[in-house]
Amino acid sequence: MSKTRASGRTVGGLRSLSLQAPAVSLLLLWMLVPLGMTLWFSFQRYNLLMPEMTGFAGLENYEYLFTDPALWRAMGNTLLLVGWVLVITVVGGTLLAVLFQQEFPGRGIARVLAISPFFVMPTVSALVWKNMMMHPDNGVLAWLARVFGASPVDWFSSLPLTSIVIIVAWQWLPFALLILLTAMQSLDDDQVEAARMDGAGPLAVFFYITLPHLKRAISVVIMIEMIFLLTIFAEIYVTTSGGPGLATTNLAYLIYMQSLLDFDVGLGSAGGVVAIVLANIVAIFLVRLVARNLES
Repeated sequence: MSKTRASGRTVGGLRSLSLQAPAVSLLLLWMLVPLGMTLWFSFQRYNLLMPEMTGFAGLENYEYLFTDPALWRAMGNTLLLVGWVLVITVVGGTLLAVLFQQEFPGRGIARVLAISPFFVMPTVSALVWKNMMMHPDNGVLAWLARVFGASPVDWFSSLPLTSIVIIVAWQWLPFALLILLTAMQSLDDDQVEAARMDGAGPLAVFFYITLPHLKRAISVVIMIEMIFLLTIFAEIYVTTSGGPGLATTNLAYLIYMQSLLDFDVGLGSAGGVVAIVLANIVAIFLVRLVARNLES
């Protein structure tokens, strides 16, 4: 009987592997082939404007990249953009989640309107903010400035990175609100009522009951947003094109400039490898952070 069971398990295991093999193989090819090509081109001299210059470049592309001040400016802009958007979305999403958890007339409609910006395409969102909200002559913010007697601000010239942060935060705030509001639904109302009966005020309830309850959800929001925010491109391309100068050039836009504007495939691939390494470092750190919160 034991031999029969063992052989049955073996046959079942082989059958399961045979069914999984096509999907797993396709997934590996889909992931490894582009990654392998990126690594290969990062060690090659490959500029489309100079096709005669070919061959193995060794670490020349990486050496040029790490000695280029544009890389460090782009990485600094990337960290600033990610950091400020995370602060705005996490703090704003937490406060809005607490607000929308309360009973008030029209709460359902208000929830739908608050979440709807997340479903707007990034290109459309950037165009709306550029031409309708932040335009120095005809924008809504310029009109409000004139109403209060102030001079309109040319956002994309005077405060370019701040403008990008506002646009991206407007897009991602609904996502944080959706996750945190869902987490608020599982908060025990009896625990909150007991705290209030013991004399706890709104701030005490928020800091000692609500925030600890939202700890895991906040970790998930930070992890997911940070991975996507490292690759912000459309908002920069539509509004500032990385300028003025390098004021709004992040790592993703720098790779675009090197690959598709300068036609230097080798240098752009080296930048892509740097971006992959940075994204994996961030992902490992965030996964450990979320796992620690889940264990606690």
